[in-house]
Order: sequence, then C-alpha cells, then structure tokens
Amino acid sequence: MSTLRPFVFWPHLIVGVSAGVLILTMSVTGVLLTYERQLIAWSDRGVRSSPGSGPRLPLGDVFQRVRDQRPAIAPTAVTMAADPTAPVAVTDQDRTLLVDAYSGRVLGEGSRTVRGPMTTIRAWHRWLAVEGEGRETARRFTGWANLLFLFIVCSGFYLWFPRTWSWRYVRSAALFRGGLRGKARDFNWHQVIGVWSLVPLFIVVASALPMSFPWANAALYRIAGDEPPPAVQRRAVAPEGGAPRQDAWSAWPSPELLNTMWQRAAAQEPGWSTVTLRLPASARAPLAFAIDRGNGGQPYLRSTLSMARTGEVVTYETFDNQRAGARLRSLSRFAHTGEVLGVPGQTIAGLASAGACVLVWTGLALSVRRCRSWVGRRLERHVGSTIETNAA
Repeated sequence: MSTLRPFVFWPHLIVGVSAGVLILTMSVTGVLLTYERQLIAWSDRGVRSSPGSGPRLPLGDVFQRVRDQRPAIAPTAVTMAADPTAPVAVTDQDRTLLVDAYSGRVLGEGSRTVRGPMTTIRAWHRWLAVEGEGRETARRFTGWANLLFLFIVCSGFYLWFPRTWSWRYVRSAALFRGGLRGKARDFNWHQVIGVWSLVPLFIVVASALPMSFPWANAALYRIAGDEPPPAVQRRAVAPEGGAPRQDAWSAWPSPELLNTMWQRAAAQEPGWSTVTLRLPASARAPLAFAIDRGNGGQPYLRSTLSMARTGEVVTYETFDNQRAGARLRSLSRFAHTGEVLGVPGQTIAGLASAGACVLVWTGLALSVRRCRSWVGRRLERHVGSTIETNAA
C-alpha cells in the first residue's frame, strides 16, 4: 500500500487543484439549494385559499376562471394540493399564479423574493448560469467536474485508510484538534471532514452522474438488470421572460373533460398530498397526472395516471410496478438532493455539500503551501549551489 500511495496522492492533488473552482461552485450552490422546496413554500405562506367560500373547484373550472381573469397567460402546468388552505399553483413559463381553490380567484403570483434567487442558484449549479447555445457545453463542464470529484472522494478514502488500525490514528483522523494553525489546522480539518462526509458525499456525487452522462444513466439500468431506455435529446428551453405560447389554452382539453379527468385522478390515491398536471409537448399526447403522497422528492410515494384526451385511462404506474431500472433511476435522482429520505436526508446532503466546500478550500490551501515549500527548497538549493561555486 505504501508504494501505491504516491500514485494515488498525486492524481488526487492534481485533479483537486484543476477542478477545485468548479467543485466549489457546485458545492456552495448545493448548500444554498438544500431546502429549496421548503423555502419556496414558506415564501408563499401568506397566500391561502378560503375554504369557507364553498366546495373546492375541480380542475377544469379553475382553468376556466383563470382564463377569464388572465387570458394572456400560457399555462404549462398546474398543481393542486390536498391541504384545504393551499392555493392552486398555475405555472406560466417564468411565473406561478396562485389561485383560490374554492372561488377560482387569482390571488397573486408566487413570491419572486425566493423563487428568483433559487432559479439563479439552480442555474449556476447545473450549467454555471450559461444561457443559449453554450448551456450544453457548460453542462459538460459541470458533469466532468462531478466525475472528477467522485475520483477525489474515492482516492481520499484510500489515502485516509489507516495502514495499521490504532485508536491514536483514528482519533487524529476523525476528531478536530484545537490549538492548531496553518498547515496542521488545514490538514486536520481536511481529514476529519473528509472522514465524516465520505459516505453522504459519495452518494450525492455518484447519484449526479446519471443526470450528466448517458453512459452513467445506461449503467444504472444495467446494474438493475434492465435494458436502458433510448436516449432523449434535451429540448431547448426558452429563456425567462420569453414570448408565451399563444396556443397553450387550446392545447388543454375542455373544462368539462378536465373536470372528469381530475376527479378520476384524485380518486386514484385517496391519500394524495398533491396532484400535478403538465401540458405535454404534443396536443395529441395523453395527459399524465403525477400523484404524490409524500414531500415531492420521494419516488416510492409517487404514481402517474395517464389518460387519453377522451377521458379513458391509458396507464396507471406506481413505483412498485415500474421496472427495476426505472425505480433505481428515480431513487438516484432524489438521493442527489437527499429528498428521498425527507427533511433528514436533505439536511445530511446539505451538510455533506458544506463539508465539500471546506474540503476544497483546505485542499487548495494545502496545495499552495506545498508549492511554496517546494519553491523555497529549490531556491535554497540554488542559492547554496551559487555560494559554493563562487567560493570555489
């Protein structure tokens, strides 16, 4: 192991220095996105429905009344919650209208105070906030930085792994020591945080790979014993503030048919917490109702009811009747944010991301100190050689 260690250490150091800035960017933004879902809900807490104004309106009636009030909008999705005071959220590309679930009155827009910054942070996290044609290139940079980070995590575990197990060694690697300064402090922090964040960081980083690379996504399905689905090319996303789709209203079924479909979807899972319907890309495609019984990030509590535009059920897919590859893929997606385990999982993922920030910082500091020491030794040898030559 001792002879192999230098061959692991130097790539570990070089990769860390090369990708450090990108890894730090994704780690910082990951920390800021830890409670994104909860923060958005908190920012809209002052806008509530009024249950005393009558029975809850079905989806078609909500749409009709929103259209009467805001005919210029182009809705792309709608979410209804089981909470009797929760408003209906109607998404229109770059904004979210909050609608009274009982009267259909538009109460206002979702708070931009939180949504705006979160959208910007998410853009930095995924593609370094690059817009237009350069976005896919930026995605490749973040994807490769994530892959390199996985190598750093794995090689760091190898470098930490004790040659001989002893309480003295484990204590020095797993516990912070006070009174340290400079290199000794940075090394202690780097090692301790690396040890404690190793497992969650590995999960957070590894689970991001299928979202970055088609080969990683295919490998996930093959691990589960399934054939991977055909690759889907990403569609170009219109920038925020772009022109709305003028045919959006006509792409939706009639209010009467939407009412029937909504009642069918709500009855499918009596314990639902939210039901979301997104406008499909094709006007002929079935409508898929995403029924959620959890917090939005727990795929094992989600199901999808697809209905033709005649109102007939096409498919009903739960987590249990999905193929093993699809289940593993959905679990991987929300393991990246920790949401698969609810708020405790989000907290662990957020702490791991915060630990990654310190790891990058201390790793770069140690590298700078190593470089300075090397330059200093070279200068000393050069000066000593010059003195000896002059003396001779």
